[in-house]
This record gives sequence, C-alpha cells and structure tokens, in this order.
Amino acid sequence: MKAVFAIGAAALALALAGCGGGAGNDVAAANSAAAIPQIAAPNGGDWTEIVSATERGGYLMGNPAAPVKLVEYGSITCPTCARFSVDAYQPLTSRYVRSGQVSWEYRPFLIHATDPGVFLLLGCAGPTAYFRLAEQLYATQRDWAGRAETMPAEQARQLQSLDPHAQAAALVRVMGVDQFFRQRGLAEARINACLADDAALRQLGEIARRATSEENVQGTPTFIVNGNKLEASDWASVEARLRAALGG
Repeated sequence: MKAVFAIGAAALALALAGCGGGAGNDVAAANSAAAIPQIAAPNGGDWTEIVSATERGGYLMGNPAAPVKLVEYGSITCPTCARFSVDAYQPLTSRYVRSGQVSWEYRPFLIHATDPGVFLLLGCAGPTAYFRLAEQLYATQRDWAGRAETMPAEQARQLQSLDPHAQAAALVRVMGVDQFFRQRGLAEARINACLADDAALRQLGEIARRATSEENVQGTPTFIVNGNKLEASDWASVEARLRAALGG
C-alpha cells in the first residue's frame, strides 16, 4: 500500500499523463439498437436515484437485480477515466441504468498519489451524492488535478516524507478539492475527520489489492460486464458490450 502513496516531483508530473487502461476511443457509439425493455423501479421511482454502498467497497447505481451488471474500476485523477465519464455518464445512466436492465458499480482504485484524499471525501459525501460528485470532479479534472503538476519540487519532496493521511490531506488542499466539497455542504470538521479515517484508507487499499489479485485489474479504467473483463476503456466499446449482453 505504501507504493500507492509514494510521491515526489517526478511521480506528480506523471500522475496526469495517463493510466493503465489505455488511450480509449473518442468516437461515441451509434445508438441504433432497438429500445430497451423497462423494469419498473419501486414505488414509481427512478433507478438512477437508487445508489447503495456495496460489500466490495464500491457504489452501485440502479437495480441490484439487473440482468446486466457493469463494474468500473476507476481512479479519480486518471485522465482516461475522466474522458470516459464525459462521454458515458449521460447515455449510461439515462438509457441503460434507468431501464432497470443494467446496474453500474463504481469501485475506487488507487493509481496515483493524488487519488486517496479525493476518494476519502467522496466516500464521506455518502452514496446518494457519490456518482454526481464524481461526475463533476471528472468534468473539471484538468483544473484541480493539474495543480499537482505545478507544485514546486521542494514542496513535493516535503510531502514524500509525510504519513499517508497527511499526504492525502496535503494534496487535497494543494488541488483545492477541499473547497470543492465545502461548497457542496461538507463542513471543515467533517473534511478533517474523513481525511484522518484510517479504516476508510485501509479499505481503499484493500479494494485495489483484491482487484489486482482476484480480477487481474492492472489499470484504470477497467470494466467488467457480468464477470467478464473488457479489453477496452472507451464508451463506444463498453456500450457495444452492454448491448450484446442485453441481446440487442
């Protein structure tokens, strides 16, 4: 787990350069398939508004009993993950998750030193807000995560000597992510408590360990549909696999 938090000027410079999931495909999939049959949400509700924490440390949006289950392992500071979010969030949620036929579970996966603090605060925001806030962070990722790249080398060296909690908290403030969460109702005392939550930090490390050892997850984003890992990181490819799983 220490390797996840290792930090230095070179590491921070590389943090935004890319992730292990590949370059992705910027061309959106053509949505020419037939309409998806609908499974009604309880009490006339909307499946996209039903989010729960999962036993694997992720957050699941949609019908827990959906016949097609999409799992995404993502790093919140991964540019390829951000590109996927920009391309995929609206069609994935409004067309597939809302139908009740597809559930989407996002599992945080630590890749960069800039990941832990942001994920700790996302977890403290709670399941209901998790996907919405993650989407907003991905949409503005270049602005806030880019601040880590311009950190003076001496400051980066000082951060390298800190324990994991102190590193995470310092990077959150360098990037201005603490302000992002304060503006959305997370009090300063709560932010400090979340960043000091040792159990939550250990859980994030355990998610990455299990994903690597049990599912051979090597980078982000990684997608799994009904237990089968995809060799793709773009929305067009993921959507094609969802359509195939739906039989359309």
